[in-house]
Amino acid sequence: MRKVFIDTLVELAEKDPRVLLLTGDIGYLALEPFADKFPGRYFNGGVAEQNLVGVATGLAEAGFVPFVYSIATFSALRPYDFIRNGPALHRLPVRIVGVGGGFEYGHNGITHYAVEDVAVMRTQPGITVISPADNGQARSALLATWDIPGPVYYRLGKDAKTIVPGLDGRFERGRAQIVAEGGDLLILAMGSIAKEAAGAAEILRAKGLACTVAVVAEANPAPVDDLAGLLGKFKAAMTVEAHYINGALGSIAAEVIAEHGLSCRLARCGIRTMPAGFSGSEEYMNRACGLDRVSLAETALKLARESAFGGAEK
Repeated sequence: MRKVFIDTLVELAEKDPRVLLLTGDIGYLALEPFADKFPGRYFNGGVAEQNLVGVATGLAEAGFVPFVYSIATFSALRPYDFIRNGPALHRLPVRIVGVGGGFEYGHNGITHYAVEDVAVMRTQPGITVISPADNGQARSALLATWDIPGPVYYRLGKDAKTIVPGLDGRFERGRAQIVAEGGDLLILAMGSIAKEAAGAAEILRAKGLACTVAVVAEANPAPVDDLAGLLGKFKAAMTVEAHYINGALGSIAAEVIAEHGLSCRLARCGIRTMPAGFSGSEEYMNRACGLDRVSLAETALKLARESAFGGAEK
């Protein structure tokens, strides 16, 4: 997603001189299209993300639209106090770009695993939080949100090839995007892991379980009306996210169910414990946390059986 994101940012910068790009000394072989075309609007702040956000806050106050780019843990967590007291408090258009949600930095380990970034960002009411599912949706989301008031957090995947079948790059603020339809179970997915959710739905369809799959790319503000409408139609739903189960998509669905008095049973598929002491490829880590399509399909089948019989499976 980062390539299409930067290519789209170049297009925006050609039209609007307020667009700036700041990096925390990363993005080599990714940010050159912007840096080469706009050397006077590209800044490397070094490994000092707090300072980077502080500078971006000042630039936004002066009328610019600065994009702060780093690995998701470094852009969202390290400067969190600066984000809270800077662009969030003052409603300034700073754009925080976090690359590599979930386990995308694989062997680099827990320091590079963005497993709580969406949760901490969405606790701030004034920060828009966007987590696209694939390249096409990343471009659509950027075009739809780059100039909105207030700060935005973009959680981007590293993979430039992933396409979620049926999504076709769709993004609309305040809406969930339906990519598959079925009447037996609802699957909600956020971010790059949506491809595994869609894959699980295909496995389930072959086993006779027809699922509706919806991609939720905007976590704050969440598409509450769409979610309430979907969750109200099903006896059971499953959320899928490369993130701790608390604070992001699973929590959003639980909040909607509780606040709307819905009777939908919910299974949250995500990361349940801190993955410390071991690491591996993104595929390995997702499988270890039950987030690969085969494991997700097994969880869905169990949920469907429990919901049909009205109790926990023995």
